[in-house]
Amino acid sequence: MKSLALLSLLVLATPVHAATPEQGYLDLRDRYIEKFSKAKESEEIYKQHEAALKELSGVLRGLVGPVAIKGLPADGKSNVDTLFRSDIGFGHLDGLSLASEGYKTQAVVTTTTLLKHWLREHREDGMPQESGAAFKSDRFYYNAIQDAAFAIYAELPIIKPAGTSAAVAVLGLRGNGGLKGAPDEIDVVAIKGDKVFFLATSDAVKTAEIPACERVGKQMMAKPVNKKDPRGDMAREDQAMDAYTKCFAKEAPGQSWFAAAVKKAQSQLELLPLR
Repeated sequence: MKSLALLSLLVLATPVHAATPEQGYLDLRDRYIEKFSKAKESEEIYKQHEAALKELSGVLRGLVGPVAIKGLPADGKSNVDTLFRSDIGFGHLDGLSLASEGYKTQAVVTTTTLLKHWLREHREDGMPQESGAAFKSDRFYYNAIQDAAFAIYAELPIIKPAGTSAAVAVLGLRGNGGLKGAPDEIDVVAIKGDKVFFLATSDAVKTAEIPACERVGKQMMAKPVNKKDPRGDMAREDQAMDAYTKCFAKEAPGQSWFAAAVKKAQSQLELLPLR
């Protein structure tokens, strides 16, 4: 009877599901978020915050492993750059960030487990929950890095490297104000095994606005505002922008600069350790 009782205690004491390394990271991150979001800001708290980010960077290096991306430093740091909920940019994609000087090129390397968790965390923001759909959504590129909004203008037809389960490239425009103009940023995302690679490059290619799409946007903006909607003006602008980018995506393959954009996207993909 004593043996049976001891066995019962051991069963009760053993967790049904052992914590994964990713869950260990997430638990640590969330504890720090709770701590700093409740803390009164001070020089001491800022020092503790920097130390916490360094600790998270170390944990992420252990999860992701060595990363070598041509042209970028090998020693990455946490892409989550704030643990204060009230900060602009809170909630970036969990992973290692590697960036060139001035952040013209920025890479984030993470795991499929962390990606899935991050997508769930942003469900209420309208984030698609399936990775393939997320990689074709403005919201992914907006929420994943930096603090500026992003609009996709066109998907670029790249050749998926052997051994990868996904590879997507988009042409878009990033900014804090209006997002209408000639897109110049190319972002590529690829999954190989349990690793996710995201590479964003600003000023990557010279493009031009498309007159036919300009007309589409102007036609949408000429429509009357729904005065019953308190967001009527903004809703009309959003609809005009949506119509403009859809037109742009359709017309882009026929533009003289499109081949150069595709070539640049393919060369960005080849910088990643996917082979």
